[in-house]
Amino acid sequence: MNIKNSPLLTKLALLPLILLLAACGPSDEKQGPPPPMKAEVGVVEIAPGSQSIVTELPGRTNAKMIAEIRPQVSGIIQERTFVEGANVKAGDVLYRIDPAIYQAEVASAQAALEKAEANLKSIQVKAERYAELLKINAVSKQDHDDAQASLKQAQADIALAKAALDTARINLGYTRITAPISGRVETSVVTPGALVTANQTTALTTVQQLDPIYVDVTQPSSELLRLKRDLASGKLKRIGRDEARIKVLLEDGTTYPHPGRLSFSGVTVNPTSGAVTLRAILPNPEGLLMPGMYVRAQLEEAVDESAILVPQQSVTRTAKGDAMVLVVNAQGKVEQRPVAVSRVVGSQWMVDAGLNAGDQVIVEGFQKIKPGDEVKPRPMTAEAAAQAKPAGK
Repeated sequence: MNIKNSPLLTKLALLPLILLLAACGPSDEKQGPPPPMKAEVGVVEIAPGSQSIVTELPGRTNAKMIAEIRPQVSGIIQERTFVEGANVKAGDVLYRIDPAIYQAEVASAQAALEKAEANLKSIQVKAERYAELLKINAVSKQDHDDAQASLKQAQADIALAKAALDTARINLGYTRITAPISGRVETSVVTPGALVTANQTTALTTVQQLDPIYVDVTQPSSELLRLKRDLASGKLKRIGRDEARIKVLLEDGTTYPHPGRLSFSGVTVNPTSGAVTLRAILPNPEGLLMPGMYVRAQLEEAVDESAILVPQQSVTRTAKGDAMVLVVNAQGKVEQRPVAVSRVVGSQWMVDAGLNAGDQVIVEGFQKIKPGDEVKPRPMTAEAAAQAKPAGK
């Protein structure tokens, strides 16, 4: 190679380096890294509305009426006329007691009455004759008074005989033991041939009226006081005068198809449990509810006209148990805000304090954000928010 061409070769070797330096000029030094993209989060805008205040309480079902069937006269059971577990109507015959002795008592009382009536006729005629004779002084005053006394005694004997006959007839009627109420009859503890006695302690059977049926629930006195305080202040609106609608959840979690109403609220607090007994009445046409069943009663006691609800997944708890939500503030940044929640309404929390109308509560996208981050809110409906993942998951 000719040594004279070495400068040219040097220039050619430096050309790529020069071009590289030209590409990295002053303009690139002024251009910084691109700004980070804002995380997109799902939000629900707070809109206060009317919401029923529903309290869920444990309870037991009880028959509206219970009649224990006992004999009112003594005797031998001749017949049982009902099918155990069947429905009977008031007045239906359940048992028959041997009526022979009571039929004889009726016949004896009837004869005694007829004898007294026959005796009355002769005494009455004598008393009337003495009254006429006294006017002409044909009999003494003493004889007249004795005749009148005998007449009154005969009349009293008739009244006594009639009462005895009525008693005998009543006792004869008691040999037919009837259902005092309509309802479902339980098992029988006696069979035909058994000896029963009047007003015995052991009931022959029981009839229970199950349609309608009672549901007795207990409510803590503190909850009742808070409800009354909110109603008095106007925060809540009463549904009806001294009543509340009620729905029942059965032991298997299904909803009983017939709603009821609160019919009674106790006035005494149980000193042991600190609870008040409430009694509701529900229709039971199919006999689905039976006495002694455990149920969950949902009482619709009042209405909050400006209730604020947020999806449950938007609420988190601090180590102390305080409720918190994340909201998008006016500057478009994530803000952590404490709230006061009182009760669950379906898949939502009812918020008593901490949120206002128009606030944007974050319900989706918690994994990508932290307080202070700028975010891009994406409005969501309550139905879509219910499918979102809970905060912190």
